Amino acid sequence: MEDHLAYLQSCMYQYSRAIYRSIKDLIDPYTVESTRLESRRAVLQECELTMSRLAADPQYFARPDRALFQDIRRYFPITAQAQVAWAVREGVGAAMAFIEQQVEAGAFDGGVARCKATTRKGKACQRTPLPNRDYCPSHQHLEARTSLAA
Repeated sequence: MEDHLAYLQSCMYQYSRAIYRSIKDLIDPYTVESTRLESRRAVLQECELTMSRLAADPQYFARPDRALFQDIRRYFPITAQAQVAWAVREGVGAAMAFIEQQVEAGAFDGGVARCKATTRKGKACQRTPLPNRDYCPSHQHLEARTSLAA
């Protein structure tokens, strides 16, 4: 389990660095060199904090892309903010998709997998599937259909 946690942390680190690399050159070029370096450090730190929070508790971090952009937008000129917002939205979206894959695979919640079915309201079923199966007892009829189709 610790190996998997280290893997998740390294992946989230890569996402934070990818976001930072895509926007670092857009930091206000008309400031003093020392201020620009401090701004780069602050942007990098905010990217890393956002990704670590997303990895630690993905279910209770609403709109991480918006939160990150609000934290770093002051370091960029107004002419570059649309590009920064797009880069942040795409980078955090990719990280969230990765986290969602990990949640579905059972990487969170102590390694317990989740049922692959959806409820009538269109949300993912939160129940634990049967051993060596993809579906919970309420949705086990879906597994029979899947095996017949194959």
